[in-house]
Amino acid sequence: MKYALFICAPVGGEEIGPDEIADDPRFTAYIQEVRERGIVKGGARLRPASDATTVRVQGDEVLLTDGPFAETKEYVAGIDIIEVADLDEAIALASRHPAALGGGSVEVRPVWE
Repeated sequence: MKYALFICAPVGGEEIGPDEIADDPRFTAYIQEVRERGIVKGGARLRPASDATTVRVQGDEVLLTDGPFAETKEYVAGIDIIEVADLDEAIALASRHPAALGGGSVEVRPVWE
């Protein structure tokens, strides 16, 4: 079954970029494990929420807002698409993700297929 793992980071926390992730042994060990198991089917590291643009349409008017729409304590910093046997395996994988161990969280959500 496919799941999306939304990697969430605390607002105002340290912004970890791709270079820092590549140098962090927690991330490199995790990435190596999921690659060896072949369970990650796609994903991306996202720029901070402050770089986002929110798009809404009201009638014929397109409305743009810089940054996220809602104020939150966390923001989505990345997403992984995984394929595992069941929710228990997805939760076990998410519980070992370095973001969940470092003050953030990982939301596990089934993907419609």
